[in-house]
Amino acid sequence: MAFDYGDVRIGVAVCDPDAILATPLITLKNNDEHLWQQIEELIQEYEPIHIYVGAPKHLSGAAGAAMQKAEEFKELLSERTGITCSMIDERLSSVGAARQLKESGMNSRNSKAAIDQASAVAILEHAIAIEKRK
Repeated sequence: MAFDYGDVRIGVAVCDPDAILATPLITLKNNDEHLWQQIEELIQEYEPIHIYVGAPKHLSGAAGAAMQKAEEFKELLSERTGITCSMIDERLSSVGAARQLKESGMNSRNSKAAIDQASAVAILEHAIAIEKRK
């Protein structure tokens, strides 16, 4: 399972048990008072063995304020779920997701939730590729 953490929205993606296909799942509202309940329900339903959180580094590779927030989210996820969580470099995942959605005919301005989910898919696909190379 992967999360694309943002101040406003959190995109979520999952993959099949064989880690062949990553698919968009849902976009959660970060300010929703039921956020952690929703996350826990997703964890119970999909039973992930590992969780990946996008690491929003600057193009230079430096970490900024967004990276610190994503790391804090990852730590909370790990503590609350007991599942191993890792950070995955997500540089350009949102840009690539927006481009793919635009090419498929979706207006990125009206599809921010879809972009967050597509970004989570990109994060998960990157994590799967890394794991398969090990």
